[in-house]
Amino acid sequence: MKCPTKEECLKLLEEYKTPAHVRGHCMAVAETAVTIGRALKNKGYDLDLDLIEAAGLLHDIARTEEKHWEVGADMALSLGYREVSDIIRVHMTYEPFSHLENISETDLVCLGDRLVMEDRYVGLDRRIDYVIAKAKRQGHPEAKPYILEKKEDAKRFIEEIEGALGRTIDSLMEKESREI
Repeated sequence: MKCPTKEECLKLLEEYKTPAHVRGHCMAVAETAVTIGRALKNKGYDLDLDLIEAAGLLHDIARTEEKHWEVGADMALSLGYREVSDIIRVHMTYEPFSHLENISETDLVCLGDRLVMEDRYVGLDRRIDYVIAKAKRQGHPEAKPYILEKKEDAKRFIEEIEGALGRTIDSLMEKESREI
């Protein structure tokens, strides 16, 4: 599997002229997903932390483009990063989350994206409240039931992860931010 390093991802974000605030978001998503992935890996789950980090860092590389998930996925694929491309391509519409016994790197990158607002971890409730408000501001209040349905799936997935870890993701992220 070909996967870019963190340094290569940061260089790609720069070369693609991804805005600084989007780069900050990508870094926070990658950090969140890798933190959860590392904790699960320590409990015996087979996860590729390098793939999680690369896909998290590059998931919004083309955020200023229409259908940014397609543009970003195509860019990653053109560089030979098929697994990263696959995750980027589905990150906006990914559902449902796997059950824990079938957890994948895609699950963790997509979860990280649903737990981060701008450039920091905020948790599911705050992030979903923001998404609902944004949909309403953009003239799509009808999206609320769909967003809440996706929230319930994410909540179920989070509960499975927390059960396996024996702690909340919030506490895991608090500990990580204190150690950085």
